[in-house]
Amino acid sequence: MYKFPKDFLWGSASAAYQIEGAYNVDGKGMSNWDHFVRIPGKTFKGTTGDIAVDHYHRYKEDIALMAEMGLKTYRFSIAWTRIFPTGNGEINQKGIEFYQNIIDECLKYGIEPMVTIFHWDLPQALVDQYNGFESEKIVDDFVNYAKTLFKVFGKSVKYWITLNEQNIFTSLGWLTAQHPPGKFDDQKMFYQVNHHAFLAHAKAVLAYREMGFDGMIGASFAYTPSYALDCNPINAMSKMNYDDLKNYWWLDVYAYGEYPIAAMKYLEKKGVAPVVSQEDKEILKKAAKEINFMGVNYYQSCVCEYNPLDGVTPYGTMNTTGKKGSAQVTGVPGLYKNPQNQYLKTTDWDWTIDPLGLTYLCREITSRYRLPIIISENGLGAFDKLESENKIHDIYRIEYIREHLKALSQAIDEGCEVLAYCTWSFTDLLSWLNGYQKRYGFVYVDRNEETGSLSRYKKDSFYWYKEVIETNGEKL
Repeated sequence: MYKFPKDFLWGSASAAYQIEGAYNVDGKGMSNWDHFVRIPGKTFKGTTGDIAVDHYHRYKEDIALMAEMGLKTYRFSIAWTRIFPTGNGEINQKGIEFYQNIIDECLKYGIEPMVTIFHWDLPQALVDQYNGFESEKIVDDFVNYAKTLFKVFGKSVKYWITLNEQNIFTSLGWLTAQHPPGKFDDQKMFYQVNHHAFLAHAKAVLAYREMGFDGMIGASFAYTPSYALDCNPINAMSKMNYDDLKNYWWLDVYAYGEYPIAAMKYLEKKGVAPVVSQEDKEILKKAAKEINFMGVNYYQSCVCEYNPLDGVTPYGTMNTTGKKGSAQVTGVPGLYKNPQNQYLKTTDWDWTIDPLGLTYLCREITSRYRLPIIISENGLGAFDKLESENKIHDIYRIEYIREHLKALSQAIDEGCEVLAYCTWSFTDLLSWLNGYQKRYGFVYVDRNEETGSLSRYKKDSFYWYKEVIETNGEKL
């Protein structure tokens, strides 16, 4: 028997760009992703979110399936360009109506809407105006956008996530050139962009409270907990350096409003530390006292080993094809590298499968920050096969989620306060860099990189998760 809280929010998650399609419909403006995917070679087989899985026109069908499954919460993001087509200026009423319809449809079935304000699709107009997050001007536009959402949806939505995976969209955008704006190794700008994002998050949180709302608000972080390779002190120090620069750099700001001291010293010596004013520090600290939870997207853990000065760089090849073993070891010269964990299996995309890492990170957050936790994403990307009679036997996904839920139950039993668990994802969707071949959903969507009917078919995991929800996780 596994124990979960009585009012535990069993959920699933999505992102606007990855599911909605209708990229130029009903007044929607162009996002940075609408622009980026049109650059040859940037995505798998040139895939785009122009149609995605057409959730824009099929949201009622999809939410009815969520209700059939018994979901307690649905985490979805709002496309900034549907609300403000040019990032600021006039509100697009059609966009407001679309998301109000989604919220109403969820509430009709007793599904708690959990809204992500920003899930990577920045209005291209703001990039054209002032280079988006590279300018502090982004803060005012983001807060204006967030306040608009609070004003319109604040009475219906009790759970808000300001930014999704700030560490990922900034790393892939300014360090590895895999996401927009496609810049490579611009470390000084990377840290300044993150500081602007932190200020946007903080001021949005403060605005939410100043507007009189007492709901739940926080950010979602892509957390990769780390293990030292062995008890060699130099490898133990590599773990400390990794955590300061790859985990606590974000988590400490969300929870404390402060940057890690050793990491800041290191960046100052390198000449790439962000410019942080005294007023900025006060804003970050004030907002840190107002968040209610730490949002975590968890997929894998990593190993840390000392990396010599002539060692690997952060810029190795990432596996975006599903060809196992094609990812390269990366790291920061003089600090750490992340070799493969010999004790763990991996997915076809070379991500380690480590359920116990979920217990580990929950314990770490609970001990370090004393905050409730929302698991805002966790799931398995795999090659699913549509069999005869439209069956999809994804026992590997059931096994993956089952083991992670056991680990989550263990964390709860050990004193961690976990409010929700959202799988990634409910339906299959567009993977940013991997096209439509990498499937995550409980619901199979008939489409590939070129074509498809977009029909929905329930996988074996759909029925399994339905039973998990019905028993509140007691029988995994």
